[in-house]
Amino acid sequence: MITGSCLCGAIRYRISGPIGEIVHCHCVTCRKAHGAAFSSVAAVVDGHFELQGAETLAHYRSSPDKARYFCSACGSQIYAKRDGTGHLVLRLGTLDDEPHSPERSHIWLSEKAPWYQLGQQMAEHDGAETD
Repeated sequence: MITGSCLCGAIRYRISGPIGEIVHCHCVTCRKAHGAAFSSVAAVVDGHFELQGAETLAHYRSSPDKARYFCSACGSQIYAKRDGTGHLVLRLGTLDDEPHSPERSHIWLSEKAPWYQLGQQMAEHDGAETD
């Protein structure tokens, strides 16, 4: 069982099956929705996803056939769902546990943030300097 939650804890979820391969999306829509250089996501079969706190879940239709679901209290992006599919696209930043899934690719690199350099070595720090 893999678990996850939003920042404030109002929304919690459990996943009873495998999580798909990890994809890092650099499209403008994902960057703006997450306020980050890219969004790390993976597919989860609908029937394997159990949500608690649905009354706090809000959504935004970013495309005619796609909704992005997030916590209305803290704003954490939880998942996206395209109409007519049997899976959701989980936002991996909300995981509490290791997904045990391999990374597959970086996508939409043509829309990559100009200030982010893919694969660049950077210094590591244990604490946040800008939080």
